[in-house]
Amino acid sequence: MRIPLSWLREYVAVPGEATADDVFETLVSVGFEEEEAIGFDVTGPVVVGQVVSFDVEPQKNGKNIRWCQVDVGEAHGGVRGVVCGAQNFHPGDKVVVTLPGAVLPGPFPIAARKTYGHTSDGMIAAAGELGLTDDADGIIRLSEWGLDPEVGSDAIALLGLDDVAVDVNVTPDRGYALSIRGIAREYALATGAAFSDPADRPASEIAAGDGFPLTVRDDNPIRGEQGVKQFVLRTVTGVDPTRPTPTWMRARLQLAGLRSLGLLVDITNYVMLELGNPIHGYDADRLTGGITVRRAAEGEKLTTLDGTQRVLSDEDLLITDESGPIGLAGVMGGETTELSGETTNVVVEAATFESVSIARTARRHKLPSEASKRFERGVDPLVARAAAQRVVDLMVDLAGGTAGEQGASLDDSFSARTIHLPDGFVAGLIGVDYAPERIREILEAIGCRVETSEGGFAVSAPSWRPDIEDKWSLAEEVARVDGLDKVPSILPIAPSGRGYTREQQARRTVANSLAAAGLVEVQAFPFVKDEENALHGSASGEVLPSVRLQNALDQTRPYLRRSLIPGLLHVAHRNLSRGTTDLSLFEIGNVFLPEPGVTYGTSFNAARAEKPSDEVLAQILASIPPQPRHVALLFAGDVSGKQPGHAAEPAGLSVAIDAVRTIASAAGVDISVSQGERAALHPGRTGVLTVRGEEVGYVGELLPQVAKDADLMGRVTVAELDLDRVIALAGERVTVSSLSTFPAATQDVSLVLGADVPAAAVRDALTQGAGDLLERVSLVDDYRGQGIDEGQKSLTFALRFRAADRTLTAAEATEAKLAGVAVTEQRFGARIRD
Repeated sequence: MRIPLSWLREYVAVPGEATADDVFETLVSVGFEEEEAIGFDVTGPVVVGQVVSFDVEPQKNGKNIRWCQVDVGEAHGGVRGVVCGAQNFHPGDKVVVTLPGAVLPGPFPIAARKTYGHTSDGMIAAAGELGLTDDADGIIRLSEWGLDPEVGSDAIALLGLDDVAVDVNVTPDRGYALSIRGIAREYALATGAAFSDPADRPASEIAAGDGFPLTVRDDNPIRGEQGVKQFVLRTVTGVDPTRPTPTWMRARLQLAGLRSLGLLVDITNYVMLELGNPIHGYDADRLTGGITVRRAAEGEKLTTLDGTQRVLSDEDLLITDESGPIGLAGVMGGETTELSGETTNVVVEAATFESVSIARTARRHKLPSEASKRFERGVDPLVARAAAQRVVDLMVDLAGGTAGEQGASLDDSFSARTIHLPDGFVAGLIGVDYAPERIREILEAIGCRVETSEGGFAVSAPSWRPDIEDKWSLAEEVARVDGLDKVPSILPIAPSGRGYTREQQARRTVANSLAAAGLVEVQAFPFVKDEENALHGSASGEVLPSVRLQNALDQTRPYLRRSLIPGLLHVAHRNLSRGTTDLSLFEIGNVFLPEPGVTYGTSFNAARAEKPSDEVLAQILASIPPQPRHVALLFAGDVSGKQPGHAAEPAGLSVAIDAVRTIASAAGVDISVSQGERAALHPGRTGVLTVRGEEVGYVGELLPQVAKDADLMGRVTVAELDLDRVIALAGERVTVSSLSTFPAATQDVSLVLGADVPAAAVRDALTQGAGDLLERVSLVDDYRGQGIDEGQKSLTFALRFRAADRTLTAAEATEAKLAGVAVTEQRFGARIRD
C-alpha cells in the first residue's frame, strides 16, 4: 500500500518535519514491512511559463519543430528560447518549463543545449516527463488542468511534485490497512497522534435516499453466506466529465500507484484508496431499468472493462440490469455501463461483498483487481454509506454535478462478535506482564469495546477488523501495539531424559554411515509421472494407486512418489548435464503408498490453537495414506578413477550390495540378498533384500533402455529399502558378545547343486545345520563351467567355527560342517564337490 504523506496528514497529525524514513520507522513498529519511498524525482527550477510566440520549422527528417519564445518571469530571466517538438499548444498558453539545472525522473538533467540550429534554454514539459502519468502525452496546458497560475511561480508545488509516498507491505489478514484511513489509524496507534476518522459522519449526512429499483437475491450462497452484505446506491446528475482532475488528486493517485483515467473514475478510485471501500460508477443513461444483484447462470457471458468476454460460473456474483450482466461484483465492471467522456448522470455503488465469493471469482477468471484485493481481505461493513456520500460530494464539488434524491440500500445488520479475554491470558501467552489497565487501553485504541466481565474482559471487535476472531488475536494485538521489542527472547529448557527416539537415532546412523562410505545425500522433488510410479513403484510394473495432487506445481508430474528412484534419476541427469559423471547418491525420504479401494482426505473438524484430541488425531491419520520412510541408492560411472598402476573401478552391482550391507550394519540387522526380478531392472542382475525372511527392498542394475530414457549413459545401479521396516525388524535390543580368547577353526566347503537355487538359501541351510559352533559363513565362489554339469553350479563357502569354552578340534569343526551339508542335501540335493 502506497501512502502519500500529504494525504496521510489530512487524517493524522504527522509532524511537518517528518520524513519518509520517520514514517517507515513508525509503521514498522506496529507490524508493517517497509518497501520503498516513492516520489516524483523532480528537482531544480521548474516554473510556470507562458508561450509568447513560436515559429514552425520543418526539418529534413519530415518532422516539424517549434522555436518558441516563452516568458518564465523576471526572476528566471524573462523570455527564453526553447525548442519543442510537441504540437498541442498555442501562443498565450501557460505551460510548465524545466529550466537548466532541473533534473527530471530518469534521471534526466536539463541544460541549455544546441539542437535544430538553436540553443534551447530549457524544456517545455509533458505530464509523462514529470512522472505524473505513465503515458506519452502532449505538453501540459495548465488551462486544461483548470489552473491559471502566475508566470514564474513554482510548478513543483503547483502540481504536487513535492509529495512523497511510503510503500508498506500489508499482510492478507489486515485488509483495513489498504486505505489511508487504516494507515492513519495505525500511525496514531504507534505515536499517540490525533486521528480524525474520514468515515465518521453523522447519519443524517449519509442517508442513501430511496426510489431507485434494487433487487438482491443469492440463490447459490458460498459456504452458506450471502454474497452481498451491504449495498448502497446514490445518484448524481448533471456532471461534466470533461473537467480536469485536480492536480492534487492526480498527483496522489499517481503516487498511490493508480493512473488518472478521467475525473469521474479518478474520484471513485480516490475514495477507494481513502476509505478502503471499492466504489463503482455506472453511466445512468446506459442502464436499462433498475439493478439486480444475483448469481450468474452457468455459461452466461459478460464483457468486462478490460475488453475481455468472460464465460461465467454459477458461483460468480453479478451486478445486472434488465439487459443482463453489467459487472462482476467486487471484481470489475462491464463495458456497457462504464463511465466515459459523455457521461452526465452517474449511479454510484458502494457495497460490501462476502470475501470468499469474491476471491473465487477473481481467481477463476484470473482477474485480480484493486477492488477484489480489498474485498478478499475484508472491507469495513459500516463504511459503505460514508464512501458513497464522499463520492457524491466530490462529484458535486469537482464535476459540477447535483446530488440526486434517488437511491437505494441493503443494510445487513452488523453485530460485533464478543470475545472473552481471561485474566492473565495475554501475559501467559506473550511472556510480558501487562497490567489490565494497559490491555484495556490498547484494545480500546484499536477500536474495540471493552467491558469488565467475570474473570477478565468482554471484548467486541471493531467492524473494520474481521481478523480479530478470538482471544489469541487480541493477545497478538496487545503485543503488537505495546511493542514486539518488549517480548523477551527466552529459549525453552529441554526436559532431561529426552532425546532422539530409537528410530531417529537409527535413521541418523544410516545416513551418517552412507555419507562416511563416500555417498552424497540428496533431496529430490517428491512429484512424479504416473508411468514413473508404475515402473519403479511396483515389482512388475503394474499401475498401483497413487496420490494425485489437486494443484500440482508441475502438471506433467502431478503424482506423489511411490519410490525414491525416479527422483534420484532426475538428480543424476542434472549432475551429468553439468559434467559430473561419477555419482554415488542416496536419499532418505517418504514415499506415499495408498491402499487400493481406500478414500483419503476425509474431512474433520479441529479447534484452532489447541492440541487435537485423540479422536481428531485418529481422523487425521486415517485421512492420509501410509507414508513409510525409504532409503534409496544410485551409482553411475566409476567409484574410483584411473590412476597410475590402477585401472578405473566401475560402480557395479557389487558396490551397490556393499552399500546395502553398510545400511544393514548401521541399522543392526543382517540383510540377505537373493536373486529376483523387477520391471525396471536387468534380469539376472537383480537382488531381493530380506531381513529375517521378510522382503524389505531390492538392488540391481537398471535396464539399458530405462537408463537411456533417463538420459543416463553406461551402467546404472540402484537399490531401495523400506528403512522404517528395517529399523523395526532390528528390534529394541542389540546383543553384544564378548570376544573369545579361544582360537577359531576355519574350513571351506564346495557344494554342487542346481543353478536355480539361491546362494542365500544355501547359506541359511548351512548355518542352521552347523549349529552354535558356526561363527561366520560367507560365499567366496560361484563356479559354472568345466567339470560341472549343465544346469548346475558349484558354490564355495568359507566357514569359521569357534567354541566359547575351549579350543575346537579339527574333528569337531568337520562334524559341524558336515551337519550343515546334510541340511543342504536334504533341502536342495546338494553334494560336496569332488
